[in-house]
Amino acid sequence: MRRTVLLAALTTALPAAALAGPASDAVKFFYVPAVRFEADAQYRDRFTEPVTKLFDLNDQATKKNPDQVACIDFDPGLDAQDFDQKTVSKTLKLSETVDGDTAQVVASFSLFSDGDDSKREMNWSLKKVGGKWKVSDIASKTSDWTLSQLECMAGQDPE
Repeated sequence: MRRTVLLAALTTALPAAALAGPASDAVKFFYVPAVRFEADAQYRDRFTEPVTKLFDLNDQATKKNPDQVACIDFDPGLDAQDFDQKTVSKTLKLSETVDGDTAQVVASFSLFSDGDDSKREMNWSLKKVGGKWKVSDIASKTSDWTLSQLECMAGQDPE
């Protein structure tokens, strides 16, 4: 049975147990109260394959060439490098579709208070693993890319 739940994002701090709640809470964690960089190793337990493979390649590239930008040079959840936290928090809207142990969460928001080019729509794919929602992929509906499909060439020896 499919169900769709629309949730308005809260601009207040969320409890640390976000993974135990609905799939939307697992996504909301990366936007409010502060945007968090998904590829950061401290959040790795919130992800699963296939996107963890790209994160591993990103880690290897960073270790090999610490002074260079690795594979992920933008914030995947924002589809951008620059943003205004207040605007992201104020405009964030999440819609969740759950089908058994999988879920799709669409995050819509603006990076800045003005400009149509600051609007973003991100599709987060999640899987329930051990009773917790984990992110398996992120796709930008705005820019037409999928995180797990990005190639990681940084840190590899040229041919």
